[in-house]
Amino acid sequence: MRLPALALVLLTAPLPALADFAKGLEAYKKGDYVTAAQEWRPLAEQGDPIDQYNLGLLYLDGHGVPQDYDEAAKWFKRSAEQGYAPAQHNLGALYATGQGVKRDYVQAYKWMNLCAAQGNSGCASQRDLLAKRLKGSKLAEAQKLSSSFTPKKESGDPDNPDQEKE
Repeated sequence: MRLPALALVLLTAPLPALADFAKGLEAYKKGDYVTAAQEWRPLAEQGDPIDQYNLGLLYLDGHGVPQDYDEAAKWFKRSAEQGYAPAQHNLGALYATGQGVKRDYVQAYKWMNLCAAQGNSGCASQRDLLAKRLKGSKLAEAQKLSSSFTPKKESGDPDNPDQEKE
């Protein structure tokens, strides 16, 4: 599931970013996760949601970096807030399990619902399971959070995410 999403980026990435992404992807395929992290980190820090997601995966699995659920959640959140469905899925899963973030079924539902709205059936089934854990006002709160969500592209400056990319 991870590699097809990575391959899709090769078709849509800007040319300068493509070179670093491609080097990271090649390293990842060879199991050289340290190099993959080195190639993807600058792009992730500049606000690229796919590289943020990929870096989150490395932290989640402890590949090329120390396993760190807090760091994984941070990178997934940055990507998810830009509307990247795979990151929304993983962030929702972390909220559901309490890994890297405090367990929060409202937030888990929100992220799974957003991912499901992009056509991911796995997210839809997980969202539906989460809905059974939420009662009345909590479910309404989760649904409201989902419906009021607007993805925002990062500027590359994590301290000023509303700044436009040049």
